Amino acid sequence: MLIQGNIVDIQNRRIYKGEIQIENGKITSIVEKEHSKETFILPGFVDAHIHIESSMLVPSEFAKIAVTHGTVATVSDPHEIANVLGVKGVDFMINNGKKVPLKFNFGAPSCVPATSFESAGAIIDSDDIKKMMANPDIKYLAEMMNYPGVIYQDEEVLKKIAWAKHFNKPVDGHAPGVRGEDLDKYIAAGIYTDHECFTYDEAFEKLQKGMKVIIREGSAAKNFEALIDLLPEHFENIMFCSDDKHPDDLLVGHLNQLCERAIAKGMDVFKVLQAACFNPVKHYNLDVGLLQNGDDADFIIVENLEQFKVLQTYINGELVAENGKSFIKHVDFEVLNNFNTEKKSIEDFEFHSSSEKIRVIEALDGELVTNEIESDSLIKDGNLISDTENDVLKMTVVNRYENSEPSIAFIKNFGLKEGAIASSVGHDSHNIIAVGVSDEMICKAVNLLIENKGGICAVNDKESKVVALPVAGIMSDKPADEIGKAYAELDSMAKNMGSTLRAPYMTLSFMALLVIPSLKLSDKGLFDGNSFQFTSLEVK
Repeated sequence: MLIQGNIVDIQNRRIYKGEIQIENGKITSIVEKEHSKETFILPGFVDAHIHIESSMLVPSEFAKIAVTHGTVATVSDPHEIANVLGVKGVDFMINNGKKVPLKFNFGAPSCVPATSFESAGAIIDSDDIKKMMANPDIKYLAEMMNYPGVIYQDEEVLKKIAWAKHFNKPVDGHAPGVRGEDLDKYIAAGIYTDHECFTYDEAFEKLQKGMKVIIREGSAAKNFEALIDLLPEHFENIMFCSDDKHPDDLLVGHLNQLCERAIAKGMDVFKVLQAACFNPVKHYNLDVGLLQNGDDADFIIVENLEQFKVLQTYINGELVAENGKSFIKHVDFEVLNNFNTEKKSIEDFEFHSSSEKIRVIEALDGELVTNEIESDSLIKDGNLISDTENDVLKMTVVNRYENSEPSIAFIKNFGLKEGAIASSVGHDSHNIIAVGVSDEMICKAVNLLIENKGGICAVNDKESKVVALPVAGIMSDKPADEIGKAYAELDSMAKNMGSTLRAPYMTLSFMALLVIPSLKLSDKGLFDGNSFQFTSLEVK
């Protein structure tokens, strides 16, 4: 097979008219040759850190959409399904991903459960990590979120890192806001990447100290604007990722959008593409072609180097997408689940108190971090209730693995004026999270998810909508376009009920993520992410 176009040679920083010869999925020759083609050929995009589960799609369905945007590979942390199903869940992701051409590169989840302050469905200890690291399908130790454990040299944490080093596999970082001496200790443990930087200064310090910074732009956490000005001087140590991408956003675009935005800022195209295509392959030692003689024929053809409209995507020499149409077919798979709680009553969501003040989680649009603020209590018949006038709404996290009492907190900036929204996509343990204007609405939403053994939903006095997620309670068994459309309808319903957040369900999913400061809620109670301990809802 011969492919002609303007060849973008990232390594040698040149573009020339040429011809690529492909045989048996490999590039056998690349030669300069005059022709009339005006399109551009470049290596495919590689997402340097993503949880496929957050797309609510199994890997094979994720692949269908990603290839239409020029993505040929991902560095994927199956941490979400691992928290539900353990190693069995990781095996599911690997096996399902192998059934399609896109090159999924899965890591061994390092923090299952993420903390001891929440209930998860499984445990992955250092002995499990040893076995997983020996598996050639496991490419790296996934994000070490337990940064306090690294800094204070927790024995079990250090054993996991040691096994990755033993098998000569990279260790991924996760250290939001970690600076100074603590950062030095974190790096000294052998961790050289971070996708959690949310300020320029933090990312600059990490780059100065030898880390690679992965600029994240997902459905909820958006750090591109804060960090992209680092790229011109530090392009050799920067990568792009989405981390968490909801299905409606995935239908619109992927890393191609970040390249377009960077070029629009006047940045050098070779530096941008080095971050988007080249650096992840080299850092993680991926079996992904980089448009060199002898490489796997993994490349894309784009209309121009400004908008990066993808005309064709090739993986191992196979045309997998053309002009927005994917050629990846549906594959059958087993539906695994772990949902073992019973329906709740309205009384389960009451919180009796006489406290005049309460601690409130302040959600920040486009951020995983939250603030801790105080608010006046609104009490009815001794029960703390939602204060819709001041946008301080009741929130709950319900253990989905066994019957237990729901935990209660209050949250600001969700903006709901009616009804409730809920999700069993709740990082990291994937218990049920709900926010609503009343105990009745919260109960209705929670029970709708229990009935469906997982999903996301919106309810009010007039209607109820749910997108069922039967695969581990976090992924659908339906095609990507169907789920993307259904998710968009739910998103619209939440906003019609008053939410002003850009991605209310994605933001909701992070409100139980205890390893990201400042104030979060687990199924066991309100948690202070700065002191790493539980705190009281009531302000004494």
